[in-house]
Amino acid sequence: MRIPHSIKLIFVLIILPFFSGCAVTKDYQRPEIDTPPQWRVEYQAASDMANTDWWKHFEDPTLDKLITIALNENKDLRIAIARITELSGRLQIAASEAYPHAGIGVGANRNQRSQNDDLETSYSFDIDRTSSNYRLNFGLSWELDFWGRIKRSTEAARADLLSAEEGRQIVILSLVSAVAGNYIELLNLDRQLQISKQTMASRAEWVRLFELKIKGGQVSELEVAQVRSAYEEVAATIPLLERRIALQENYISILLGSNPRAIERGKTLEKLVLPDIPSGIPSDLLTNRPDIRQSEQKLIAANARIGVARTRYFPTISLTGLLGYASKDLNNLLEGTSSLWSYGTDLASPVFTGGQLEGGVRQAEAFYEQLLHEYLSTVQTAFREVNDALVSIAKYRELLDVQKRHVKVLNDYIHFAESRYEAGYSQYITVLDAQRRLYAGEIQCAQAQSDIMVALINLYKAMGGGWVTQLSRQNNMNGAEENSVLN
Repeated sequence: MRIPHSIKLIFVLIILPFFSGCAVTKDYQRPEIDTPPQWRVEYQAASDMANTDWWKHFEDPTLDKLITIALNENKDLRIAIARITELSGRLQIAASEAYPHAGIGVGANRNQRSQNDDLETSYSFDIDRTSSNYRLNFGLSWELDFWGRIKRSTEAARADLLSAEEGRQIVILSLVSAVAGNYIELLNLDRQLQISKQTMASRAEWVRLFELKIKGGQVSELEVAQVRSAYEEVAATIPLLERRIALQENYISILLGSNPRAIERGKTLEKLVLPDIPSGIPSDLLTNRPDIRQSEQKLIAANARIGVARTRYFPTISLTGLLGYASKDLNNLLEGTSSLWSYGTDLASPVFTGGQLEGGVRQAEAFYEQLLHEYLSTVQTAFREVNDALVSIAKYRELLDVQKRHVKVLNDYIHFAESRYEAGYSQYITVLDAQRRLYAGEIQCAQAQSDIMVALINLYKAMGGGWVTQLSRQNNMNGAEENSVLN
């Protein structure tokens, strides 16, 4: 019995994959990570603090409001959201290659032959020079993914999409930290301006007193010059601080997605509540940090593209089919005599490409190697940033304790210096020295308070946390649409 050609074709297509030898592509395997056993500085605190809206623990509703505005209006975040939409479209395109592609065609045309064309001279003038043609057909094509090209292309596109989602979470992480950190710095500048104005007012009173005393001959011109110099010294810091405050407000405005404007304040720097310090084992960073997850998704995509490059060595096999009608007369277009059909298979295989395919594989493998080291570097950077923040918090706390004691001593110093000067036991230069030291000490104390809070913000940023994912899902995205895309 003779086996039909179509049966032979199907049989060949079924057994062909078994002759391909070893697997053309390889599944992704996560690289080994050298995880440190512990942090350089350990704190006893609740580990789940890293997964909360930590900025709310400052207990400043104004800061909460600013962060909410930034999450809704920041332009970088909106760019990241649009990027996700773009890559979801790319994934849809890549995944569509795994399915048959069908189309319908409808056509009609009418022609007129020339009487003066040499090729037409044999026609009699009595023959109708015009003709019509009508067609209706349904076509089908399907590439069989024997070697995994479509599978790996889809895997790469999905990893690109997930990488973009992690990119959005990176923007959220950086944005919240930037708003909180710059708001703290704004309050720090406010505090320094307050200290400067109070000091300037105190020294202005000394200027007034010395101008009265010089009229009575109680002080010298030298002492009056010293008092005025001390006043102008502090007065010169006022416009500089006001400038820094305005620039800081402008920068925060951009983070909030608005034009430069004044920024609302809530609590003062010294009244902010210092949040708890998050704790956890170092390996938590591999799941908490969106930049690490993003780097791994890039690695997954690169691994899949190595598979795509390798499949180009092998033939592409496609099934095609056509079913329809064609007729010169529209009236009998759908009759059985006008029907037409065809089916078959197409196989295209490279024979000689001048090293193009080999170069593509080498390029894909080298790119994977680059991303592998980038991934390992990202992990190491994450561990360093956490350790840096922990050490900074510990040392800034020590510094703040020292600064507070220093300010207390300087207050005693200025009290005794003024008392001795008024009693005539010392010169004004001693009072001036005490004033300058106290002013510098108060500024340094305010800076130390700010540094602790900024270091704590950096720690929360370095730890990542579940709150990033939660905000990412809530921010300007339709939940149902996002789930359908990512799944």
